[in-house]
Amino acid sequence: MIRIEIFNNHPGRRVRHGEIRKAAAAVLRGEGETDALVRVICTGDSLMKRLNRAWLGHRSTTDVLTFTLESGRGKTLEGEIYVNLDQARRQARDAGVTDRNEIARLVVHGSLHLLGYDDATPPLRRKMAGREDVYLDRLKAG
Repeated sequence: MIRIEIFNNHPGRRVRHGEIRKAAAAVLRGEGETDALVRVICTGDSLMKRLNRAWLGHRSTTDVLTFTLESGRGKTLEGEIYVNLDQARRQARDAGVTDRNEIARLVVHGSLHLLGYDDATPPLRRKMAGREDVYLDRLKAG
């Protein structure tokens, strides 16, 4: 069973839980995952700066961070996806898309990371971006 829990930790913005749940579930199911517990935490710059520094050693904010808590043969995939709503708003404005579209992209991106996709090199980034596009197109069509 795939379970997706949404938490809004942002002091001033609200999100549509159903849209976030749908985006994460599309990726998990699309990639063949059948047993998962994923928590999506929507937050802002302050927490993301602290997490980015503590876990990656970066002093700036970021748009999405993913933490795999449990996975492996015979185990439930368990993880957390932190989505920065402040950064999503800035990126949406720069890309000329809605905040909702950018948040969906970040949830898809984080879900792919949970499943083992990496974007550390240009070829891996292209592969991951291609998978993102597949799921974002499906979400638009569905």
